[in-house]
Amino acid sequence: MAELPEVETLRRDLDREVVGKKIKTAEVLGRAAVTRLPKKQFTARLEGAKITGGERRGLLLTLKLDTGDLLVFDLGDGGQLLRASAREPVAKGTRVVLTFTQGGQLRLLDAGGGLDVWVTTSDELLTEVPGLTELGLDPLDEPISWTTFGQLLLRRRAKLKTILTDPTAVAGLGPVYSDEILHAAGLRHDRVSNGLSSQEMRRLYRALVETLHEAAKHRGSTLADGHYHDLAGKPGDYQGELKVYERDGQACKRCRAVVTKAKVGGRTIYFCPECQV
Repeated sequence: MAELPEVETLRRDLDREVVGKKIKTAEVLGRAAVTRLPKKQFTARLEGAKITGGERRGLLLTLKLDTGDLLVFDLGDGGQLLRASAREPVAKGTRVVLTFTQGGQLRLLDAGGGLDVWVTTSDELLTEVPGLTELGLDPLDEPISWTTFGQLLLRRRAKLKTILTDPTAVAGLGPVYSDEILHAAGLRHDRVSNGLSSQEMRRLYRALVETLHEAAKHRGSTLADGHYHDLAGKPGDYQGELKVYERDGQACKRCRAVVTKAKVGGRTIYFCPECQV
């Protein structure tokens, strides 16, 4: 599943490649990804509309239309966006094709069965996805101070892995970057947040911000499942920088101890038992 750096990369790509385009036709191939609206209503609200802006709200991507509507993408597990020319073969798993009046297409593919695409309004979106009103800190959307983050840790009083993967605390983190952030901070997943020293809080804050910005700079991580690619169909580049995720049995890149994999609360966690304390 794409996490914050991958979805932010797609947002930036959409802003550069799609905003300003007018939708000539919208084609729905099957009903797997478009289920919230009848097919004819979905296409009618898109055709003839101009895309005027793009946003990311946690892991949701939205394109603002000049009609007042929003085109919403929830990539789920395996959803992909692809900028293509009309001449290119349509890949298996393509669910929606938007053709622009100026040429070119935006294709929505679903490799994992979790893609959800719909048209709505800003007000309706908050009703349809109420969790958007409760999203936590988003370091790739706006700067946060270490004191704000420290107050969050003191207030939550929970295990660090739980906090990092709770979207009401920090938006958009999952198994990959939560493990990487904890390793960068030198902290175990089961440390309780209000038991950290001031220095440890600062380390965790710095690891959070630096890891996410560096991953976005590398255009995200494409893991073994191969699901994530950017808008041009290219894989991310950050997977080569991962220090612990899916590196169990290998040497820790910081202390050379053996990276460990553990099951905690039904989750698989990767960490170094020597330099994460």
